[in-house]
Amino acid sequence: MSENRILILDFGGQYNQLIARRVRECGVYSEVHGYEQMDLEDIKAFDPKGIIFTGGPQSAYGEGAPSIDDGVFDLGVPILGICYGAQLMAYRLGGRIDSAPVSEYGRTEVVIDDKNGLLAAADDVNICWMSHTDYISKPPEGFVITAHTEDCPVAGMENREKGFYAVQFHPEVNHTQHGFDFLQRFVLDVCGCTQDWKMDSYAREQIEQLRDKVGDGRVLLALSGGVDSSVAAALLSRAIGNQLTCVFVDHGLLRKNEAAQVASIFGEGGQFNLNFVLVDAKQRYYSKLAGITEPEAKRKVIGEEFIRVFEETTREIGQHEYLAQGTIYPDVIESGLGKSAVIKSHHNVGGLPDNVDFKEILEPLRMLFKDEVRQLGRELGLPEELVSRQPFPGPGLGVRIIGEITEEKVRIVQDADAIYREEIAKAGLVGSISQYFAALTNMRTVGVMGDFRTYDYAIVLRAVETSDFMTAQASEIPWSVLQRVMTRIVNEVDHVNRVFYDLTSKPPGTVEME
Repeated sequence: MSENRILILDFGGQYNQLIARRVRECGVYSEVHGYEQMDLEDIKAFDPKGIIFTGGPQSAYGEGAPSIDDGVFDLGVPILGICYGAQLMAYRLGGRIDSAPVSEYGRTEVVIDDKNGLLAAADDVNICWMSHTDYISKPPEGFVITAHTEDCPVAGMENREKGFYAVQFHPEVNHTQHGFDFLQRFVLDVCGCTQDWKMDSYAREQIEQLRDKVGDGRVLLALSGGVDSSVAAALLSRAIGNQLTCVFVDHGLLRKNEAAQVASIFGEGGQFNLNFVLVDAKQRYYSKLAGITEPEAKRKVIGEEFIRVFEETTREIGQHEYLAQGTIYPDVIESGLGKSAVIKSHHNVGGLPDNVDFKEILEPLRMLFKDEVRQLGRELGLPEELVSRQPFPGPGLGVRIIGEITEEKVRIVQDADAIYREEIAKAGLVGSISQYFAALTNMRTVGVMGDFRTYDYAIVLRAVETSDFMTAQASEIPWSVLQRVMTRIVNEVDHVNRVFYDLTSKPPGTVEME
């Protein structure tokens, strides 16, 4: 990775991924690491141009609160503290933290007192996003207060001589006016970083590294046909050519007709020169998932079978030393960093069993966000219709069927989802919605169809708009379109008599249902 980089120390904040993404938007490489995973020597070895402390849910003065070696403040490296990170900086450097008499959540007017440092681009009264119950009541010696609110005396503080900056609000979220400008000023001006994080150089470096690592070995790639695994396939193909075998597993949890579509693109006669193997494992997965209702348990089962199928396939087609996956950075972070909360285990991260029959697992996209993966795909010459394809979770419809998975439920959600997609396309909305799909709830409701009482399933429609999939809001689909979708699903899909529309944003929800 680039030697020109920012270290993000995570103290349990909900926006840790977003901070990293914003830094990369500045053209600078960044990584997120749990605070307890990085001692002072690790931080020195990482050799960051700057360090960012994230937010977190605890009190900096509380017993057992997340903290950091005070030696980090003597490294001569600029540090930016955000929310809890600001309070931690103040507390460790001799300031005072108290429980705020009035907690601040959401949209807040912040009065800017000093624009000579980080907040140069701010309005005199800047709208910012707050989320805190403690506050800095007294800054450490040597700091100037740069911003305040009606209820928070220190909404920003700086010691420019030492390169220490802190804001109580969240500059990484879109709700904060000029938030990106503040981060960019820290990364580029304060830290002096060069904007050298680009996908063309990343592609070249990864191709060289993969060649060196694999040598004359053989690689087995888990190919789903989605953006991540397809880009991984293109990258590996560039690096090692016919040493790569792509295996596509039809686990019975795909979208309608998707298996046939993937085979037509990657299989014989398709547009890629790949060794392509199709494994039909539908009944195997249905059997393993029978009776399981808890979301994490389903993910673990799917993850277990994910590896076992590939082990068996390897024995059939000849030993492959390496297993490649399309794991991306949000998968890694959401599966948990140190003591940070696990949002959800991803089948190719937290769901893998400990014992695998491969020399090593290759994850060439592991440090990339989704939009960076798409950029890399374009650099590798993949067609736009593939690069822009909507995300589809590794566990497939397994996380779009609430409760137990059965073959009948899979058929129901496949048919409903196909109708939803067809009507979205007819309405010309495809390009304006980041992700949309139908899911099957685990509830049945009473209905009336043809003068007869019914007691059938309810479908929920989901559609979100997002730039990075770290945060998202529900799309405002025209009512007439939703009405057509509802009518068609109820009339055309057996055992469905009700349709809901999910308005939940992320957070507090996630994009997927489970």
